[in-house]
Amino acid sequence: MTRNTITARADRRYIRSTHRSERFVLVELEAPRAPQKSMRDPVNLAFVLDRSGSMSGQKIELAKRAIETAVDRLLPTDRFAIVCYDDRIDVVVEGTTASREAKTNAIDRLRSIDARGSTDLAGGWLRGAEQVALAIAGGADTAKSGGDLVGAAESDANRCINRVLLLTDGLANVGIVDPSELARHARELRARGVTTTTFGVGEDFDEGLLQSMADAGGGHFYFIQNAAQIQDHIATEVGELLQVVVRETVLEITAPESLEVSTLSPYAIERRGSRHHVLLGDLVAEQRLEVVLRVKFGYGPIGQEVGLLVGTSDREGVLNLAGASPIGVGWEYADDRTNDAQVRDRDVDRAVARLFAARARQNAVAMNRVGDYTAAVRGLLGVAGKIAAYAGSDPELRRLVAEMRAEEQSWAAPMPEMSRKVAHASASYALRSRSEHGSANR
Repeated sequence: MTRNTITARADRRYIRSTHRSERFVLVELEAPRAPQKSMRDPVNLAFVLDRSGSMSGQKIELAKRAIETAVDRLLPTDRFAIVCYDDRIDVVVEGTTASREAKTNAIDRLRSIDARGSTDLAGGWLRGAEQVALAIAGGADTAKSGGDLVGAAESDANRCINRVLLLTDGLANVGIVDPSELARHARELRARGVTTTTFGVGEDFDEGLLQSMADAGGGHFYFIQNAAQIQDHIATEVGELLQVVVRETVLEITAPESLEVSTLSPYAIERRGSRHHVLLGDLVAEQRLEVVLRVKFGYGPIGQEVGLLVGTSDREGVLNLAGASPIGVGWEYADDRTNDAQVRDRDVDRAVARLFAARARQNAVAMNRVGDYTAAVRGLLGVAGKIAAYAGSDPELRRLVAEMRAEEQSWAAPMPEMSRKVAHASASYALRSRSEHGSANR
């Protein structure tokens, strides 16, 4: 794929005249290189640390060390806050600029934190979001009062990358515990410019909850299998935040009313008149992202053509400056014989199959956990059969089908919880175009 561009292509060219056809469109996007400038955009971060009793020992010690390391990477133009929670919430470090003095003070305060109590996840997370939001509001207030400083203050407030980083190893059992309500709060915070990334440690947290918070909140979800990985995962997320080059990326699809457009990839999609906006969030330098669109068609006369336009937008127009021009994708109504004989785009088929397989595996995790082993196996093998129906001689598709069928025995009996967590996280990363370790693909 050509650097700094967007591409879009369909799995097939023809659609049926007398049936409601369904086709898929693979959109590939690559972010620009980091600009050649001495200063990056500042970050405004809140580290929210679960200190409930289950975090005792190595987990909390390594988590504190990871936060110390992350804070030490920040520049004086950045801001940070640290919040710890169990059934009580403490602001260990209020939002502050990342001066050397503030960093030293943060490290001293962190070292006194120990594990105890239960888990008010919502309270801790929302307090962290409050610290981030206060800095945004403070920038706006300064802008209103400052004469010659107005433009600079507004610019600083707008340039900041504002994110809460929530790390937990347990379930939300105090305060707000309903996943849909927490996701709603994450969505509202995102609309105000505060995004959320979640880290789940070990095998006792709720991966569905943390994933939904991250998705709604415009951040990422990371699974940390053991305490030794805490520092690597936090370093990955903070490192990516320091390399963001495209803000609030949106995939814009313009289509006629007769087409039903949705996403197979798990990104939020909003319809605005004739346009569908797929919210992709921030992109880091040279990040490669795949999005699969599902398009359903009505009836039409043979020979009629229909299509859609795929483009991008972002807060500063970076992608358009980098050459990401809108792309047309078209289809033609044809008879059944022409449809049956048409050539398939195997790259699109593979991308679609990977997403369906990942979704089937996440469903298998959920069914296996509640003891419905028959449903877990049936769902997985059903998807494998559908992929096999169009795999033909393609080696990648045939290999994927064989892998899914080989997993039957694993899902047909109680699976260890850690294995479920690993399977869920692997599928989650695949669905969101991230590497096997959860980092951005580049």
